Amino acid sequence: MSATRAQRLASEAIGTSLLLAAIVGSGIMGERLAAGNAAIALLANSVATGCALATLIAVLGPVSGAHFNPIVTLSLAARGEFPRGLALPYVAVQLASAVAGVVLAHFMFGEPALAYSTKARAGVHQLASEFVAAFGLMLVVWACIRVRLASAPALIAAWIVAAYWFTASTSFANPAVTLARCLTDTFAGIRPADVLPFVAAQVAGAAAATGAAMWIFGKPEAG
Repeated sequence: MSATRAQRLASEAIGTSLLLAAIVGSGIMGERLAAGNAAIALLANSVATGCALATLIAVLGPVSGAHFNPIVTLSLAARGEFPRGLALPYVAVQLASAVAGVVLAHFMFGEPALAYSTKARAGVHQLASEFVAAFGLMLVVWACIRVRLASAPALIAAWIVAAYWFTASTSFANPAVTLARCLTDTFAGIRPADVLPFVAAQVAGAAAATGAAMWIFGKPEAG
């Protein structure tokens, strides 16, 4: 469909806020119901996040592309797959809407609107995990674009769910998500001091994946 600038930005705002509501809300629900079993809480968190992400991409993708993630927007804009004039507005909307999603989740569960997280996520192993998570995410995104894979929503969501479990960081892979999650002192939180290193690792992973994808997949298939 042909969407206006306002429609595209609204789509990104709605999608990003609902994604964060799903991440934070399912973390709160999982932790409350798991009776101290962190594995069960993480399972609930990852499945709910993956389901929400796949649905939001499928529904809003035709309008805005369903980026919900600054590294996706900036990577695509850098390679001419997305209008560069829209890149900064997209990123601004993603960042603001991510915070709004945290507030929404907190409201639904009776938590304070915002609270700085005290959950430490530091160290080289965590940063390596974020590099890998972001690298894999962008590789999947580029495959979906270059090879025109109709199953993009399921593939992207599947990567995130898998990376929740095989990375030490539980796969943030998104600067907007990372920033917003420092404002929740719940299961999904991250200390403010750990945000910038996480974002740096995510950007590095996305850049590496973008370079690799240009070589592996080449130009989009005609059609």
